[in-house]
Amino acid sequence: METKETGYRVQEYNGPVKRYCQTLDLKDDPELIAEYRKRHSEAESWPEIRNGIRDVGILEMEIYILGTRLFMIVETPLDFDWDSAMKKLASLPLQAEWEEYMSIFQVSEPGASSAEKWKLMDRMFHLYNT
Repeated sequence: METKETGYRVQEYNGPVKRYCQTLDLKDDPELIAEYRKRHSEAESWPEIRNGIRDVGILEMEIYILGTRLFMIVETPLDFDWDSAMKKLASLPLQAEWEEYMSIFQVSEPGASSAEKWKLMDRMFHLYNT
């Protein structure tokens, strides 16, 4: 099992990809956070949601947590259009139901889509090996 101590393996591609980073806050309740983590486990997350994420063109998605703060990394092909993909994702079967199922844990407006809940972040620093 990968952990922050052992590091996380990164998928390798034969070319460059786009990376999007997002954040979302959870309600400050340890029991709710534990349940949120459980619902995102491989055993509990809905296969239709995982498939829908792939169907809109997302290659990789990771969610990290610290306290009540979530941080998501999304990797996509270079020709990926974020707004179009999020509209398509919102229209997929069970997506609205999943968002409602998750909303009891999240600091968000009732009925909000994934794109409305998760806030895209701007990169302000990077360091590459050259």
